[in-house]
Amino acid sequence: MFVSPFSMNLWAALMGVRILMYLIIVWVICIRITDAQLSENFYSKTCPYVEALVLGVAKQKLAEAPKSAPGTIRLLFHDCFVDGCDASVLISSTPKHQAERDAYDNKNLATDAFDAINQAKAAVEAKCPGVVSCADILAIAARDFVALTGGPNYPVKKGRRDGRVSNASRVKGNLPEAYFNVDLLLNNFASKGLNRSDMVALSGAHTIGFSHCDGFLDRLYNYHRTNMADPAMDPRLLKALKMSCPKTGGNADIITPFDVNTPFAFDNVYYTNLELKMGLLGTDQTLFSDPRTKYLVQYFANYKTQFFQAFAAAMDKMSSIGVKTGNQGEIRKICTQFNV
Repeated sequence: MFVSPFSMNLWAALMGVRILMYLIIVWVICIRITDAQLSENFYSKTCPYVEALVLGVAKQKLAEAPKSAPGTIRLLFHDCFVDGCDASVLISSTPKHQAERDAYDNKNLATDAFDAINQAKAAVEAKCPGVVSCADILAIAARDFVALTGGPNYPVKKGRRDGRVSNASRVKGNLPEAYFNVDLLLNNFASKGLNRSDMVALSGAHTIGFSHCDGFLDRLYNYHRTNMADPAMDPRLLKALKMSCPKTGGNADIITPFDVNTPFAFDNVYYTNLELKMGLLGTDQTLFSDPRTKYLVQYFANYKTQFFQAFAAAMDKMSSIGVKTGNQGEIRKICTQFNV
């Protein structure tokens, strides 16, 4: 069969184009993979003292307002679970737009936590203007508060960009609800790339911190619409909570510690409390009630070092959820507002 030189040249040209396109695609993919990689040394040349600057603010804030520690850890959790770790939870609402922080599920986020991040950002900007993202500062500060209260001092990867979107409407459905059982919790965490061990370990952050009464009121008076208390709650704890949190007309500002024994110490007593039916939230106590997670609660209750290791690993995974890098985001000048 005769093949004309024209056909051969055309075929060669097409193959050349295909090879070129393939190389371009591979190059783009490689660039995206490289951009998506966070690094512990991301600011080693551009802002080498960023961790020391954030730690200094965290120490001062912890001394002034101890609630800053659990509040900042929770702030990171709420940020990462809604469209990734991009500091979108820090954005302030405007008269025309409601941001994440003002969604109903975020109504009790601690003001001291927001203040801690804003102060850390100001300290970093004074030394390294326009270099370090608010998302990275939040991740570093959360780690610092864990360590300062007795928990693991794990390394934090950096390189996140700040998001350009913050919508209150995105919060509902992304964060776990107070009524969630283990099935719903596992599904929620799995949707973020976190497994069972991650979920139980991250729940251990409740070894410090507090909850308002509305977070557990149903457990006291109308558990699963039975008009009765949750039978999985220790009667002594139930009595004490009812004194602080009446069925109606209570003080909305009342707060109760998750861990009644060591509320300001990051330890593994949280898990021991679950074994004793002393969990505050339903999402806490269900971890011991369900056999799929009970063994992990018992393991972490008995082995503090292993809990710390699992918590550090889970925080690393959680703080990498949906991160934005390169031109996907920005480096905000002020954490509460997008760059103009």
